[in-house]
Amino acid sequence: MKIVRATFVWACLASLAAPAGPAQPPPATARNAPGIEIVTTLDQPTSPRPPREQDLAGYLLVYFKDETHSAYFAISHDGYTFTDVNGGRPIFDGASLAEQKGVRDPHIARGPDGAFVLAMTDLHANGQRAGYRTTQWERPEEQYGWGNNRALVMMKSWDLIHWTHSDFRLDKAFPELAEIGCCWAPETIYDEQKGKMMIYFTMKMGRGVDSLYYAYTDDAFTKLVTKPELLFKFQVPEGTLTDPVRNRLHVIDGDITKIDGKFHLFYSSKESGTPGIEHSVSDKINTGYPVVQKRVDPETVSCEAPNVFKRFGTKTYVLMYDAYGAGNMGFSETTDFVTFKNIGLFNAGVMKGTNFDRPKHGAVIPLTLDELQALKARWNVDINLNPGQPNSNVPTP
Repeated sequence: MKIVRATFVWACLASLAAPAGPAQPPPATARNAPGIEIVTTLDQPTSPRPPREQDLAGYLLVYFKDETHSAYFAISHDGYTFTDVNGGRPIFDGASLAEQKGVRDPHIARGPDGAFVLAMTDLHANGQRAGYRTTQWERPEEQYGWGNNRALVMMKSWDLIHWTHSDFRLDKAFPELAEIGCCWAPETIYDEQKGKMMIYFTMKMGRGVDSLYYAYTDDAFTKLVTKPELLFKFQVPEGTLTDPVRNRLHVIDGDITKIDGKFHLFYSSKESGTPGIEHSVSDKINTGYPVVQKRVDPETVSCEAPNVFKRFGTKTYVLMYDAYGAGNMGFSETTDFVTFKNIGLFNAGVMKGTNFDRPKHGAVIPLTLDELQALKARWNVDINLNPGQPNSNVPTP
């Protein structure tokens, strides 16, 4: 395969207006949007590092939709009103990135080198209907459970335009996971003690109980370099489990945020019968989280996919979650992680989209003004990036 390099362009908006240099083309079936380039290598900036909080000027939301099983980007300068960069159309085509021809559960984070890492579930929940397979799932549901995928999509970029891509099969990399039942909702966080990016996700063996596991990745973010280890689970009784008991023990969709030296884990649980968001805190990044049986989201419908992001320049954090029982995203705010103020569903409360609706299982990350302007130029997005411009959706103090 020919090795190519993508020109590093985020410091030059003019170069973003046109494709940068010869890039390895995606597979022939790819339908990634024209503004995205899949490459085999990346040029890194001269002094790679994450931005400081004082350099931040806006936000990026990454999300997916069941209708396309693809990923989307939306940007905002105030963290309340988001504009999809491609007019509500996908920018990452799941059919070209995933073994199962679909992606779900996108999560974006920054590494210690300032690069963005994007992780997604390789799974098309409607693959049979879409014509990608002849059975409902790749393997029998009675043996492996719902979905029963075995791969994670891993991507890396410095400019949000040029991306490397890997579709990583856990069972092939780790023979002891040959009977893996699923690997869902990957997220990443930098482990300062290990000096590596930690990826964590929902996993089970066979048709067992969904729990949270973690592993470490290579610097290029193309593979897992350690075998997945248990991060968090509920105590499971011995013997054969009935479906109702198994369902109450499932833990899925972990989200970890480091705040003042503590690690805050949010996850979705069915302890009460209706899936909701619960919260646990540890002094360590991958162990020591107590089981706290208390739902913290304000919804009465089923919720999953928690994601926490900070409103930079404030002490306020937003807890975002997929309120799939209402067919929408939901949001709460907190300053102490004890009380959570309900700020409504997407496009029904203070969080809004200018050109899209009902995102699913998303994640939000802060961006610098240069990064926002580069995306605006690349996609010709109709958005006001003036940091001093007030927004009518921002609640008054």
